[in-house]
Amino acid sequence: MTDGSAPRGTAGYAAEAERLVSQYESIAFADIHAAILPLLPAPPAHVLDIGAGTGRDAAGFAALGYRVTAVEPTLELRRQAVALHPSPLIDWVDDGLPDLAALSGRGDSVDVVMLTAVWMHLDEAERRRAMPRLVALMRVGGVMALSLRHGPVPEGRRMFDVSAAETIDLARVHGLRCVLCRTDEDAQLGRPGVTWDRVAFVREAGPGASRA
Repeated sequence: MTDGSAPRGTAGYAAEAERLVSQYESIAFADIHAAILPLLPAPPAHVLDIGAGTGRDAAGFAALGYRVTAVEPTLELRRQAVALHPSPLIDWVDDGLPDLAALSGRGDSVDVVMLTAVWMHLDEAERRRAMPRLVALMRVGGVMALSLRHGPVPEGRRMFDVSAAETIDLARVHGLRCVLCRTDEDAQLGRPGVTWDRVAFVREAGPGASRA
């Protein structure tokens, strides 16, 4: 966060930054997002990558020609990401959920919001606070894509078992229509008992939709 305090959902990440760089960078961008990429508007659309971690996804989008705002509140990860993936198409921002105070003050609007392995770090109150803030950053017709982790929680991490159904219901209240919901095994890392829900939405105009 810009006030120097880390969001609670980032617990455990700073201490493991070196290991996480190796782990995250070993997974191919195109493989992990194979179901999502066909749903996105074409480059040079503006992608907001929240919880950008080591920059793997930000770099993947930039390589495709997207303009990327990469948000990562953990300094240790953000520093390594900038060094690993230098690109004039990536703008790195120190900010975090649920409030996204720095982004909200910019007045930008984006075409795509990516929340990869992020949403389950927020408790219920934080999720309810974050959703309208995220939708307010999206253009009408924009896409939000997120993944939800289920299974054993790594030691030192803060995670909640958030269902796809709850997420879809919350998104609907704020004008998002679900266009993808699927469950995948933890194919890239093969962790026992771990599965992922991959969910995507389109922002619609009309009653109930938050206005940017």
